[in-house]
Amino acid sequence: MISLIKNLLGIKSPDLKQLINDGAVVVDVRSKAEFNSGHVKGSINIPLEQVGNSIDKFKKHNHVIVCCRSGNRSGMAKRILQAKGVSNVTNGGSWQNVNQFLN
Repeated sequence: MISLIKNLLGIKSPDLKQLINDGAVVVDVRSKAEFNSGHVKGSINIPLEQVGNSIDKFKKHNHVIVCCRSGNRSGMAKRILQAKGVSNVTNGGSWQNVNQFLN
């Protein structure tokens, strides 16, 4: 339903598969324990509370996809990064959502 509304309003979701194919790094902002219980293969774990102090890790990538359990923390991470000058960030939502584009 949400995608239908976005289509009607002309709001396009980022093409996660294309971003990943183009070399985007996937950053999981969940806790270490959550990350260890399952994550996107090849992703890196930077918990949300460490995102603001890890800007240099983000700036070296051509694009960053942030993910978490539901998309809430990754949305916060995206806003933090943008406020610190990192503009090449996409909220991928849940890690399971991002994971589907790797198969």
